[in-house]
Amino acid sequence: LLPDVVKRGIDEGKLVGAAVALSDGAVQGWWIPKYIADANPDIKTIDDVLKHPELFPDPEDKSKGAVHNGPQGWGGTVVTGQLYKAYGGEAANFTLVDTGSAAGLDGSIAKAYERKEGWVGYYWAPTALLGKYDMVKLEHGVPYDAAEWKRCNTVADCPDPKKNDWPKDTVQTLVTKSFSERAGDDVMGYLNKRAWTNDTVNKLMAWMTDNQASGDDGAKHFLEEQEALWKDWVSPEAVEKIKAAL
Repeated sequence: LLPDVVKRGIDEGKLVGAAVALSDGAVQGWWIPKYIADANPDIKTIDDVLKHPELFPDPEDKSKGAVHNGPQGWGGTVVTGQLYKAYGGEAANFTLVDTGSAAGLDGSIAKAYERKEGWVGYYWAPTALLGKYDMVKLEHGVPYDAAEWKRCNTVADCPDPKKNDWPKDTVQTLVTKSFSERAGDDVMGYLNKRAWTNDTVNKLMAWMTDNQASGDDGAKHFLEEQEALWKDWVSPEAVEKIKAAL
């Protein structure tokens, strides 16, 4: 719905698109801890993981592997369930674990990471948790098929899902046409340049969580620590004013 609304707004001249704020896109998918990826360089895809249930043991039954899913009601939970079917998770001796809640999902990652145990399951970025724990997103081994995604991968009771890639979401700055005309070149120049990566946002969110920081605290920390990034968003004069204000 939202992409259609945005496209119509831009086509009708009511909205103006500025920079894609998250340069590598908002991502969802299946992840494994980096220490598992480093120790097993042959594991790069979902299919690779499903060959090794022994590396990702089910907490309730160590004879099986486990794919950790999100709580009921999330779109990502539906997709993970459908991908579990499409990639043959049950036949590969993996169970699909309902973690029950966002806290349960986070806790399962934290517990595995702190014990250096295997873990595979659904997560997304940018998030504070991926700023704290170094995780690797698995490849899906197939290109994205939009029609199949709509037909079955996102439909909980669809009986025959196919393997599919998980599309990235575009995170873009939008302003109204009237704002763009009032704002002036400096403001629009800034909005047309302001972009950062998932890794940058993950780490900032993790710092804010660890320090119980407010939005203002997070902004100040970012400006103090990431000058090499933000200085290109504004004029040299603005850079000096910002640094002086810190």
